[in-house]
Amino acid sequence: MKYFQIFTFALLTAFIISCGNPDKKRAAQRLSLAESLYQQGDTSTALAHLDSIRKMYPSAIQTVVAADQQKKKIYSEIVFRKQNELDSTLAHIARLEPKFDAEKTEFDRYTQYIHKRQNFDRRWNKSFIQFHLDELGNLYMSSNYYGDQWLEHTGIRVYDEDIQAKTETIDLDDPNNHRSDFMNYVWEKVSYRNGKDNGVIRFIADHPDRTLKAVFLGKRLFFIVLEDYDKEAARDVLIFSSLLKKKLVLEKEIKSLQSKIG
Repeated sequence: MKYFQIFTFALLTAFIISCGNPDKKRAAQRLSLAESLYQQGDTSTALAHLDSIRKMYPSAIQTVVAADQQKKKIYSEIVFRKQNELDSTLAHIARLEPKFDAEKTEFDRYTQYIHKRQNFDRRWNKSFIQFHLDELGNLYMSSNYYGDQWLEHTGIRVYDEDIQAKTETIDLDDPNNHRSDFMNYVWEKVSYRNGKDNGVIRFIADHPDRTLKAVFLGKRLFFIVLEDYDKEAARDVLIFSSLLKKKLVLEKEIKSLQSKIG
């Protein structure tokens, strides 16, 4: 209320002074319009009008000053709202993060997250799918085959009766299609980065009550049944990814807005 009184006084003063000067009068009118638009919730248009006052009417000094003050007020209020949203997002992240194992090796630029229910230590001698996430919210899926003969798989299909989802094909010579062997066993890992899971992660998360199967597609077929913890991990990793991305966006927006407040 105090700021509104000050703003009203500044607006009134600018209007009185502008009576003998067309530019000053137009500047005062634009300032009044900007305030009205902001009160109506049209923040972006209000800011555009406030920005234009300095450019279009530089001689209307008092109105320019009043417009700058109004911009800072608006930006401060936006920062306050964004900060509250960021605090809520950080609290949600803090609740979800304990479900993940976090690791950052000397080869990693960013912290990597694996859902604890999909930890490699408990599945080293099994075939499985796994979800991978980094601190920027980047998410991808891998299919991991373990057996006594090469499968040379290039993708997987997840299905149950009449519903299915299929990854894109990752060719055998692609760096994201990795194979190794030890003793009498072979290991294949295909990573579906940059959206090449083709919606499979979302499909798994959206069907927690279905008995989902995954077929590894290679020179022959190999089938596994997805565990309940795979479906839980798919749901959690999608939420976690979204939160991490939202956190970065909000932090960037707040920093930009603060620079405009001065």
